Amino acid sequence: MLYFSEIAKKKVITEDNIVIGYLDDLIFLVAENPIVTKIVINSKSGQRLIVSTDYLQKVDKYLTIEKEFLVTYLEENELYLVKNLLDKQIIDLKGNKVVRVNDVALQDKEKLSIAGVDVGILGVFRRLRIGANNLYKIASLFHIKLASQFLSWADIQPLELIRGNVKLKKKEEKLEKIRPEDLADYLEKTNVINARKFLKILDTEKAAEVIGNLNINYQTALFKNFHIDKAAKLISFLDPDEAVDVLLTLSKKKMEEVLEKLNPNIKSQIVYLLKFSKEPIGRLLTTEYLTAGPEDTVHQVIDKIKDEAKDFSSLYNIYVVNKESQLTGVVSLQEILKHDSDMPLYKFMTQNLIVIHLTTPVEIAMKKFLKYHLSSLPVVNQDKRLEGIVNFDEITSYILERIK
Repeated sequence: MLYFSEIAKKKVITEDNIVIGYLDDLIFLVAENPIVTKIVINSKSGQRLIVSTDYLQKVDKYLTIEKEFLVTYLEENELYLVKNLLDKQIIDLKGNKVVRVNDVALQDKEKLSIAGVDVGILGVFRRLRIGANNLYKIASLFHIKLASQFLSWADIQPLELIRGNVKLKKKEEKLEKIRPEDLADYLEKTNVINARKFLKILDTEKAAEVIGNLNINYQTALFKNFHIDKAAKLISFLDPDEAVDVLLTLSKKKMEEVLEKLNPNIKSQIVYLLKFSKEPIGRLLTTEYLTAGPEDTVHQVIDKIKDEAKDFSSLYNIYVVNKESQLTGVVSLQEILKHDSDMPLYKFMTQNLIVIHLTTPVEIAMKKFLKYHLSSLPVVNQDKRLEGIVNFDEITSYILERIK
């Protein structure tokens, strides 16, 4: 079995050894047998070339194609592997739960096809290309079992296909269509009493998503007013890492009361994370980052990079802040270069950000890096204002140095 992470970015050459470019993506047929129909090449000239797999001769050290290849295009019932499957949430039909695609398994027999997906931690490590020695050190530190969690194509379903199945009362259907982070922004403009009334309209899972997007001050105020049973129910719907961030804002007494009401399995996960070192992330903070306004254009951002980032050791993203200096979005350098110079950032920025706080333990931050495949994490204060960023390289070096 072959994994996409093992061939991504490999050279694509012709049979007479002419380098065309590097493998950027695969295109597959959405069917019971998802055959890979095309390869997407990032050419040496910077163009993306789509070439039929009919021209593909072999996949080993390089991807070799016929020298007389022709360029084609995406057709009906075809999807991109990277754009439409990798890192996306899917439904595990057997496990009846939502999981995330960390890598894609391929069969290379008569025709290249998708065999299934890896939703386990090994898929993350494989993608990050962490060396074997460091891999086992990090896995040992976090008590992670290094095993692939493989789901065959027949056992999965893209989440987008079943989003309409969320059941809400008719008067609440409009709320279901609103993004949790947008609802959170709305709630922060009202008082806690009104916010509690509003959250009662939503089902518990949706309410938990909204709470997870609120600033820390607001989260604290809400949970201080929630009955213990209500607080525990909401906490149980949060990702354990996010739950820890929320619980750390509460008093020790309130935290212990909430923990006692949790399902034993959820409680054990959260207690384990709470036992991590309480050393906050602040010492790894860097102020080498750039911000821009949502109305700023690609051209303005590029000028800003030239003027202000000359001496930066690295630059992965541009963070978008509003007039109140609150973090509202992020764009990668790659996205900036793909858009027209007069395009404003708000039209293509990612709004649903993964963030950490000054009080977030180093180990929780590391888990977020691994879970979401990030190169950097923004650190925000209690009012969602950007304090700095932490880079993956820095936190990895720090943890490896500490466990030597």
